[in-house]
Amino acid sequence: MITTYAEALQFIHGRDRFKKKPTLDRMREFMRRLGNPQEKLTMIHVAGTNGKGSTVAFLRDLFMAEGQTVGTFTSPFITRFNERISTDGTPISDDDLVAMTQQVQPVVAQLDQELAENGPTEFEIDTALMFCYFAQHPVDMVIVEVGLGGLYDSTNIITPAVSVITTIGLDHMKILGDTIPEIAAQKAGIIKPQVPVICGRLTPEALAVMDQTAAAKSAMIVALGRDFQVTNQPHDQWGERFGFAFKTNRWQHLQIDLLGQYQIDNAATALTAFLVYHQQRQLPVSVTTIRQGLSHTAWPGRFERVNEQPLMVIDGAHNEPAMVEMAQLLRQHFGDREVYVILAILADKQYQQMVKTLLQVPNVHVVVTQFQGPGKRQAASPDALEQAATTHERLSSAPDWPSALKQVLATMSAEDVVLLTGSLYFISEVRHYFKETDAS
Repeated sequence: MITTYAEALQFIHGRDRFKKKPTLDRMREFMRRLGNPQEKLTMIHVAGTNGKGSTVAFLRDLFMAEGQTVGTFTSPFITRFNERISTDGTPISDDDLVAMTQQVQPVVAQLDQELAENGPTEFEIDTALMFCYFAQHPVDMVIVEVGLGGLYDSTNIITPAVSVITTIGLDHMKILGDTIPEIAAQKAGIIKPQVPVICGRLTPEALAVMDQTAAAKSAMIVALGRDFQVTNQPHDQWGERFGFAFKTNRWQHLQIDLLGQYQIDNAATALTAFLVYHQQRQLPVSVTTIRQGLSHTAWPGRFERVNEQPLMVIDGAHNEPAMVEMAQLLRQHFGDREVYVILAILADKQYQQMVKTLLQVPNVHVVVTQFQGPGKRQAASPDALEQAATTHERLSSAPDWPSALKQVLATMSAEDVVLLTGSLYFISEVRHYFKETDAS
């Protein structure tokens, strides 16, 4: 019997991460036995290789600026598990998480008995807890982030009001396939009959897969760069400013607090999904509310400042497509300063390429290190990361990130920038340290 928060977490994390057979049958049966709570919810479904979390945050803040209550389901968490299930940005309470786990646990036990090795996975349980929670603590809108892929993701039993696909890049290739069209087909799995789909900046081959899937399902499809446009309007402050055009909506100088061209793309994709949702329901929108919602959005671990003097930033860029975007951000915003990157990456990522991509930026110095990976997943060793770029005068290594930070602080000047990146799990550890230090 689960009675405490610690027992609830132990029950959740004690499950298998993956099952070999890709199917949604088990998840559908799981939900049926829980009374199909997902059918009581109004949802927006967000898939994509990168940008899902930020897009969810922009959507949440756009709806909240209108006075709606918004549930979100995101992963992974940065400091505590509860963040994954939040209402208006506030994580589920420990007591509510225990209560939900108590409801779900007997059904999991039944399925374990009937399916032997093939009972629900950890992520299926997370998803079930979220559906049950929002069905019992109603909100106006739930924004659901896909865990992995789309087609066989446990969230994909829903019929949302709008589907969103942010970006398609090479990641999780062992599971999703190793070409862009194969990965795109997995993400396109969330497209439902007659449910509009909004796409971020996709390559022509990825967009072709989306167009084909949407046409087969009679779903309206709207894509960034083709059906809606953004123009970067650079300025001197932190954050980004951009112009936006979609149908008759044309707005200038929309302001966001997150840095990077890709965050402009994420904000515009979220805004388009928000507008399409309102058009479908013939609801009015206010540009004042939109400006307010976008400018308020913050998302932990996305080029987040953890120290002002010197400027120290953490970012969860954890795959090659994200590192390409990061290199562009560093060139655009910090080309006039030295940037010291403390890099730790999980061993199952394309770490060789990620190191090379960063070193292509002339003012970037990389210190490779390692951290304790989640569960059985290992971080790539500093040796492996160093070999990625053979010998390079701007590459060094350290046994752990505090040593790397000491090394960097001893060499840099006050105007230089420190960036810790390479994995969301890594920066979760770093962020925890900085936030504790702030508090003390």
